[in-house]
Amino acid sequence: MSRIVLASRNHHKVEELREILSDACARLGAEIVGLDEFPEAPDVVEDGITFVENAILKATSAARATGLPALADDSGLTVQILGGCPGIFSARWSGGGGDRANLELLLAQLGDVRDEHRAAAFVCAAALVLPDGRSAVEIGSLPGAVARAARGDRGFGYDPIFVPAGQDDGHERTLAEYRAEEKNGVSHRFLAFRGLAPHLKELLTT
Repeated sequence: MSRIVLASRNHHKVEELREILSDACARLGAEIVGLDEFPEAPDVVEDGITFVENAILKATSAARATGLPALADDSGLTVQILGGCPGIFSARWSGGGGDRANLELLLAQLGDVRDEHRAAAFVCAAALVLPDGRSAVEIGSLPGAVARAARGDRGFGYDPIFVPAGQDDGHERTLAEYRAEEKNGVSHRFLAFRGLAPHLKELLTT
């Protein structure tokens, strides 16, 4: 069985991606592994100015270090009234204070913003880079809005204050109130990597 490396040492991310791409990998006879199997692989400075650039940086580094086809993603929350911020700075919006500090800072910044102007989206760029330099990128987006207060104890990051669009059940839940299987079926990461699946077959079999 051939291997595809995900440019992450996070076991949960590896398992999530194995589930998302299970059909594509089964058809290709491929297995997704994490960078934890390659301790010599260097950490990457994510100094790109877009999600796409950072995803390609990570995938390219992993492909060079391992000699395997590599997958990577970069994602974050974009808020319309903030000109797309936090964007690529989502994980360090509060200057390194962690998820809770990031969330609280964003809520404070939007404190006086009316509901109709709180539009936002989770965005993910997923990249596939082969050792020979060929590559493909897909973008997934989950539109919604920023809530006025955190709700829910599932998920991580900005999930407790992000309300996905298109809910018609009479109660608008935050992403942190979604069950895991619900979130996985609509998330920006799911959409980006599912969009990348056809490229796996195209690039790995030619």
